[in-house]
Amino acid sequence: MKNLPPLGGLRAFEATARLLSFKLAADELGVTPTAISHQIRQLELHCGQPLFRRRPRPITLTAAGERLYPVLRNGFESFLDILTSIADSTTFERLSITATNAFAARWLVPRLPLWRSLHPNVRLDIIGTDTVLDLGPGGADIAIRYARVAPVGVDSVELCRDKFHVAASPRLVGEAALSLSPAEIVRWPLIEAEWLPNDTMAPTWRRWQAEAAKIHEDVPDLASLVSLNFREELHAIEAVIAGHGIGLCSDILVAPELESGALLRVSDLVLPGYGFYLSHRPAHPKRAAIAAFSAWALSLAASSDGNSDEYS
Repeated sequence: MKNLPPLGGLRAFEATARLLSFKLAADELGVTPTAISHQIRQLELHCGQPLFRRRPRPITLTAAGERLYPVLRNGFESFLDILTSIADSTTFERLSITATNAFAARWLVPRLPLWRSLHPNVRLDIIGTDTVLDLGPGGADIAIRYARVAPVGVDSVELCRDKFHVAASPRLVGEAALSLSPAEIVRWPLIEAEWLPNDTMAPTWRRWQAEAAKIHEDVPDLASLVSLNFREELHAIEAVIAGHGIGLCSDILVAPELESGALLRVSDLVLPGYGFYLSHRPAHPKRAAIAAFSAWALSLAASSDGNSDEYS
């Protein structure tokens, strides 16, 4: 701890990096721009290299500044969380959880009231994103990774694994449960979500068409007939539920609709999906809270009645 730079310099750097302005940082901290500049110069001397590019204007962070800023920002946010909890005379722990947008919206969020009732002192920050976020220090505490196999370099447990059904709203295809042939499916618009182009096993209409050709003689080129394509899986699901077309849907993500009849399985041909893995870095300092969240999520995933109505 002896080699830490003065706190004033760290505060000056954090405010300037966030606002990208010496003047705005000075106004926020109640000092002069000259004082801010001096404190940052002292911090740069401590680091042995510049933290800002000052020319041309506006200022920008150097590579060293970009490395320092998120760690410092997260550190100050953690300080604020702890100080706030002390001031409230209540100790709260906070877990940040990243998951795909579709899983966060359709599986995790509907079940959060139960989590709050069981663990009122563990607050959750939910980060819905299809980007793989860092699980190192300063990153997310838990990631719910969607992958064919368990992620490497982290501690992981499989929460559940999905399958993709050809699904449609009864408002589109009628109320009766149907078993449509590939040639019949093309009577309605087809909906698809984007997948990584190098994933040959992705649950796309092209993949489904190839599997269907093994058991049906007359299989149209379904991949070329897709009329609605969505970058976000969540949006594709909503379009299928709304009756805009027939889509390939994860049975995990549309379980409530399949249970209620809001969506129908209209083919017996099912594609394998991926696993949802609870992952965190080894020896995480919040391991007790992580263990509690993991046990809670696994118990819901294992429940045969695990629909959102049970947990709201």
